[in-house]
Amino acid sequence: MTTVGTVTVVGASLAGLHAARGLRSQGYDGRLVMVGEERHRPYDRPPLSKEFLTGDADPGEGPGRLALTDPEEEAALDAEWLLGVRAEALDTAAGEIRLTGGRTLRTDGVVIATGATPRTLPLPRLAGVHTLRTLDDAIRLRAALRAGAARVVVIGAGFIGAEVASSCAALGLDVTVVEAAPLPLLPQLGEEMARVCAALHARGGATLLCGTGVAGLRGGGRVTGVELADGRLLPADVVVVGVGVRPVTGWLEGSGLLLEDGVRCDEGCVTALPNVVAVGDVARLARPGTGHTVRAEHWTSGMLQGAVAARNLLAGSTVEPFDALPYFWSDQYGSRIQYAGRRAPGDTVRILEGDPADGGGFLAVYERDAAPTAALGVDRPRPFMRLRRELARAPRPAGR
Repeated sequence: MTTVGTVTVVGASLAGLHAARGLRSQGYDGRLVMVGEERHRPYDRPPLSKEFLTGDADPGEGPGRLALTDPEEEAALDAEWLLGVRAEALDTAAGEIRLTGGRTLRTDGVVIATGATPRTLPLPRLAGVHTLRTLDDAIRLRAALRAGAARVVVIGAGFIGAEVASSCAALGLDVTVVEAAPLPLLPQLGEEMARVCAALHARGGATLLCGTGVAGLRGGGRVTGVELADGRLLPADVVVVGVGVRPVTGWLEGSGLLLEDGVRCDEGCVTALPNVVAVGDVARLARPGTGHTVRAEHWTSGMLQGAVAARNLLAGSTVEPFDALPYFWSDQYGSRIQYAGRRAPGDTVRILEGDPADGGGFLAVYERDAAPTAALGVDRPRPFMRLRRELARAPRPAGR
């Protein structure tokens, strides 16, 4: 497409904001519209499960110090902001987006950045049961934790669940984490390292129960307990459900785009239509040379995809692939877990420094056929970042 016309970014998120920045930095000077279902301008989500809950972040109801933009940058971005507005349909033939209230928005290019929404469990709708994805979710959860709650049950020991549990433990609450899998983070880390990271819960004062699901909730109007599939009953004043997310794609049904646990894209974030790209948690990208697709729910991927998607949208075709090395981090019980790369079943683990058995920090590398595939560090930020850079430069095994 040319640098005139209208580009609409649907999703006022980290990924959407970086796509908008990419468009402007690469010379797009047309009309730029930012559509956001939330009433807030883009803000940083990682602190919501950590310092925001413990009270170290801005206590107000707006993004505050979580904000990803400031007035000066917003002026330079020169975008129209439609906040508190949900996209309900995309008519690719007409080049229109239908918004809540029946309004339609004509557009020449679209950046899909609608992200993901928390998965739920078939449980009664009781007061005191929370999910955590948005700033408003975090405000409600923080208020509940400060309203006399003593016992918290977290369902799901993934990154969000573990971080919420860590924050609740730091507040002095009695915390139990329930995980249906044999170990938390098993697909990402493998059994050996998942077992090491699972030990952080006990070290931080939380109880971790693995290998059992949730059968139901107790309470008349407000939750009082969690019934486990093995028959146990856990008393609870607050319950947080953290069992993963699903991409927000319902509004794209009937658009002609391929929806497959996300929006199917090529290796450059471009959909089957060259004037429509997708970024962030909602984008399922082809991986060059593998025949596989992947949807990355990580802060770094959402940030980096924006510039690539913007370049390809302006070019009208994929002129640059996105193939950055996956990277994520998680802060739990005073420790920082960092991971980079693409571990696969069968990869071996080698400890480079430290000793996981003593409960301290360590640095490990995953290998296949003596070639590094991924890296894991606990409380080893500097050596981990050096290893991450080396991993990014290293030749990748076939099919990886």
